[in-house]
Amino acid sequence: MSFIVRTVARTADGRDIVRPKRFDQAELSIGRSPSSDIHLPDLAVVLNHAVIRLVSGGMIEVAATAGMPFVVDGRSTEHQRFAVSPGANVRIGSHSLTIEPGEGEEQGLVIVTVERVGAISNASEEKEEARVFSLAAVLPGKRALAWAGALLVLALFLIWPLTSINTQPTDATRKVAFHADEFWTSGKLSRAHKPLENNCQACHVKPGESVRDSACIACHTTVHDHGDPAKLSGAKGPVGIVTGTKQFVGGFFGIKPGRCVECHTEHQGETAMPVTDERFCTTCHDGMSSRIKTALKDASDFDEHHPQFAPTVRSIGPNGLPMFSRVSLDQNPKEYNGLKFPHDIHLSKSNGVAQMAKTLGKAEGYGAPLDCASCHVRDATGASFAAVDMEPACGACHSLAFDRVGDTVRTLRHGDPAQVIADIRAFYRGGAPRAPTLTGMERRRPGDFTASAQRVNVAPTSALHVGTADQAIRSVFSKGGACFDCHVIRETGNRATPFAVAPVKLTSRYLKKGWFDHSAHETESCTSCHAVNLSRSANDVNLPKLSTCQECHGSQDAHKEVPSSCALCHDYHRTEFAPSAVRKSRERGKAAEHIEEKALKRAGTGV
Repeated sequence: MSFIVRTVARTADGRDIVRPKRFDQAELSIGRSPSSDIHLPDLAVVLNHAVIRLVSGGMIEVAATAGMPFVVDGRSTEHQRFAVSPGANVRIGSHSLTIEPGEGEEQGLVIVTVERVGAISNASEEKEEARVFSLAAVLPGKRALAWAGALLVLALFLIWPLTSINTQPTDATRKVAFHADEFWTSGKLSRAHKPLENNCQACHVKPGESVRDSACIACHTTVHDHGDPAKLSGAKGPVGIVTGTKQFVGGFFGIKPGRCVECHTEHQGETAMPVTDERFCTTCHDGMSSRIKTALKDASDFDEHHPQFAPTVRSIGPNGLPMFSRVSLDQNPKEYNGLKFPHDIHLSKSNGVAQMAKTLGKAEGYGAPLDCASCHVRDATGASFAAVDMEPACGACHSLAFDRVGDTVRTLRHGDPAQVIADIRAFYRGGAPRAPTLTGMERRRPGDFTASAQRVNVAPTSALHVGTADQAIRSVFSKGGACFDCHVIRETGNRATPFAVAPVKLTSRYLKKGWFDHSAHETESCTSCHAVNLSRSANDVNLPKLSTCQECHGSQDAHKEVPSSCALCHDYHRTEFAPSAVRKSRERGKAAEHIEEKALKRAGTGV
């Protein structure tokens, strides 16, 4: 059997308000304590006055718990039992508790109706219960407290800060201490601006004014505007009523759209300055081509609406001079870099190149088929790769040695065709060949023989020890020669230097408008992004297309492995450095490495 407690209260016009509450328990507590099941706010009632419980035989028992009597049907007692039907009336202090059986849908339940029937003890009939237990009688009125509070707030947070601003120095002589204008600070400055935390006026030049761009440019002298203000305004398109109203009102206070602080928010805590939210970019770049004349492609997020990558590639113009242009990867662009280098041959696991790499052995740093790391090494930043150096990367197979004098090996000067020609002529002017047993015009590639000495004595010299110097020079710069196989060769018509090598220009950064960090992709293999094992020409631009990156990267709010905002690859103030999102990621990575290193040290020392 359960209880339903109905608390009856009356409004000022005499209407009853009944608040029922069900208790699925066999005992209810009664008292002045707010934790009591039946709460009676009356000083004549102790904190835990009595209990009502169900007993066997359909009986109700009311018992005092603090030795204070109560009245049951007009008789004072400390313990009373009675039948649920017809029930009874219990009077405790100024409250009446009518106990009766439920009817209809409430049949089987015990109904307890609680109602105040008399004046609260030690109080007049007209006073409300809340006033008896409040401090209203001993405090000033609400109007006086409101005025006092308003004046106190004005004094503490307006007059005192203004006085501090106008009386304290605004330069380095300002003491490092609490100043009243700090009440207006919404949070700690970022790490970049931490030295300014004691000098609010460095940015907030005038009291009551927001930060102006002139204050930012005073320190950040190398930044530039994103674009022409009129064009930037047109790119955003028409503004709504709310934004238009804000801009209109802001104009009276010198607050114009496109300010630095719209993207670079401060007072967000002692961390790196927060990365610009994606919406600050898409406000303009989503559908921008329909609003202004621009060569930029529309973009709203990386996952669903981003243009195909358009790297800057090098080609030869009509006049024979190099030219650079951005070409979409959808057009499978080709670049001219002056090299002849088929990646597929060098990355094969079973052809002659692979066998040569195995034959050279570990002494040459190989012993297995070539992979990307055999030639490409990371640069000092870790974000990209250093330019391939011929001698350490290629020399083990493509040796330029042509003579040995004692224990000294003479090599052709790589990268200097005129010096190569001069060295060959000097070699022939020096007299008879030093290895008369070597014959044949065809140049054998180093690597045909396992020993380094054999490669020096046999392969490179065979092309130089026959015929004349002119024949040897032509052999080196012709098909099968040391230079021809890798470089674009042209004849000059000049007898002194009859051949020239096209300059090698390797692109160090294809995506000038964006940024890619190789160090963040160390868990991936090279070929998972670059299809170099299928590339048969050095002119191939072996960059991954947009769809490859979208396999892992999504928009800022996408549920993908790597949510990516615009700021991850693009920087508003474009420089040669990584965007702020990348720099923050590196800082977090270094911090994690430092924590891990300390943890390992503790584990090793048992501390």
